[in-house]
Amino acid sequence: MAESISTARLVRYLLLLVVLMFGFGFALVPLYEVMCQAFGINGKTAGAYGGAQVVDEARSVRVQFLSTNAAGMVWRFEPMSDEMEVHPGASMEMLFIAHNPTDQPMSAQAVPSVAPARAAAYFHKTECFCFTQQVLQPGETIEMPVRFIVDRDLPKDVHHLTLAYTLFDITARTPPAELAGR
Repeated sequence: MAESISTARLVRYLLLLVVLMFGFGFALVPLYEVMCQAFGINGKTAGAYGGAQVVDEARSVRVQFLSTNAAGMVWRFEPMSDEMEVHPGASMEMLFIAHNPTDQPMSAQAVPSVAPARAAAYFHKTECFCFTQQVLQPGETIEMPVRFIVDRDLPKDVHHLTLAYTLFDITARTPPAELAGR
């Protein structure tokens, strides 16, 4: 009898543990957002630019562009230039080059980040290759534009922003029809 009571207690304990783990899984996304905001990591860009497009010619901000490949991504991926000077409020464009050196079609997704994180809310992408998946055929090279506006309300003590992209191979999750051609 004592053995069945301890078995029942163990089963209840394990079920409770499963429920707690399931709940923790749902809580991870908001916890991640809070941690990123608290520690200033993984700065996400702001949404659409809602202000009047008046350029602040008296002020200049340096925007640096970085590109990296996630583990397993073999594409060449780089910006046309490492940095540019911009006037807040001006609409700007930077081209990124992607090349698929393999003999197979591949699909990729770019994930952006802006640093410093407190300035990310002032960086508005109006067009970006990161909004869609990119499919490249074997040996294909493409130019991918990102158009952006640095908000005129960017804090005055911020003189340098970094827009970084990490490129992920998502070929395994792409339907074969999408890989076959565009």
